[in-house]
Amino acid sequence: MEVWLGHDDRVADNVMEQWIEMACAELGLETSEVDRDLILDLARDVAHGVARPAAPLTAYLLGLAVGRGAPARDAAARVTTLAEEFKRTSS
Repeated sequence: MEVWLGHDDRVADNVMEQWIEMACAELGLETSEVDRDLILDLARDVAHGVARPAAPLTAYLLGLAVGRGAPARDAAARVTTLAEEFKRTSS
């Protein structure tokens, strides 16, 4: 098992993939259902546009919306737009 030792993207990706596999197995999900980049991009946009603590909460909210039938990419795009608008109006 590799351990993330800093900014080595290859090692970080390996750890991330291992974690996704383990979390999916624990939750009874297929790894193919996880769009890692979509979620990370959304979290980045919200962290920079709103506040860092809003990022994991927003990822959770996206999961709830998808669980209720919203297409993940559509929901993420809507929330990203909302975060951009929030940043513009809150500055």
